[in-house]
Amino acid sequence: MDNPSDDFSGYIMQLPDDCLLFIFQHLDCGSDRESFGLTCRRWLQIQNLNRRSLQFQCSFTVLNFSSLSQTNTQISTLHLYRLLNRFQNLESLSLSGCTELPDSGLSLLPRHGSKLRSLHLDCCFGITDSGLSCVASGCSLLVILSLYRCNVTDYGLEALSNSCLALEDLNLSYCSRISDYGVKAISQNCRHLRAIRISYCRNLTGAGFKGCSQTLTHLEADYCRLEPNGIRSILSGGGVEYLSVSNLTWCMRVNGLVAISVGFAAKLRVLNFRSSRMIGNDCIMTIAKGCPSLQEWNLAICHEVKIAGWESIASHCHNLKTLHVNRCRNLCDRGLQALRTGCKRLSILYITRNSQISGVAMEIFKLARSNVEVKEEEVMCICPHGAFRF
Repeated sequence: MDNPSDDFSGYIMQLPDDCLLFIFQHLDCGSDRESFGLTCRRWLQIQNLNRRSLQFQCSFTVLNFSSLSQTNTQISTLHLYRLLNRFQNLESLSLSGCTELPDSGLSLLPRHGSKLRSLHLDCCFGITDSGLSCVASGCSLLVILSLYRCNVTDYGLEALSNSCLALEDLNLSYCSRISDYGVKAISQNCRHLRAIRISYCRNLTGAGFKGCSQTLTHLEADYCRLEPNGIRSILSGGGVEYLSVSNLTWCMRVNGLVAISVGFAAKLRVLNFRSSRMIGNDCIMTIAKGCPSLQEWNLAICHEVKIAGWESIASHCHNLKTLHVNRCRNLCDRGLQALRTGCKRLSILYITRNSQISGVAMEIFKLARSNVEVKEEEVMCICPHGAFRF
């Protein structure tokens, strides 16, 4: 007598591909999904065609850049060729950390990248404009692209902007060879752009953002040499909600942030000025009055903000919830008192004790504003006998 299990196995093998695909898609257990393709070549093909995301072992996040030096895995052009041929319906691909990957490694994207919506090439030092042209010609549906520390130029960005019109999130941090010309191509052609990161791009003044779409809500431009006209261009779309421009120097000397006071930053909710040591009271007063929606403001290490600046924040920032005043040398008892009586919605205060803030003033603030979480930062001091905190 035949084994019933053999008959059942035969019936399973006779199922059409769409039925097998339906079964695979409804497997809840991860181990079951991984072992599905071990049954036979046909089932393996079903599994391969259903894969939507691929991330290599050497991939890392930008926030954990140190992990790059801890991995020995490298992806060659041949490896990538085989994998892209195997997984032809990928929507997300991360090659971050493949430092030796050449432009030729992306040559299959024009054939197999039509469904990609997310591509990460962080620290792919071998990727240049030639590789980016493969991305542009093959990934027209791309929504997220990270080129952190890649060796691309304005010409690569121009090619990208002409093809990837659906782009919403772009990371160009540490792309030292780009200028305002490339940024202009992106901001003018990619009208759905929502977030862009250009930190440590020293050749950028910000002028390339002139006439940008109002969809642009998130911009990180830390340690860039932004000029007054660049600040105005960044805000010209009127939709910016998150703006990080830490370590501002040049534009502060010429009051480059006056655009904030004339309605361009009405939607601004988060503003990061950390380490902008040249920023003074006039600028602070202008922004406090011109940003009614501001909810978080980072003024850490802004030493030129004095009493008038703190009083203006207290009087005008009615929606402020989080304030960073770490290591601000000119925050004194009177300035702390102004923050205590104003900023009624404040819930978190990051602060560092200094010689101008007395213990009594700090305790009074904590008692009067018990609803505010005060996070006191410890300062590391170096002395001949070693390091200590206070």
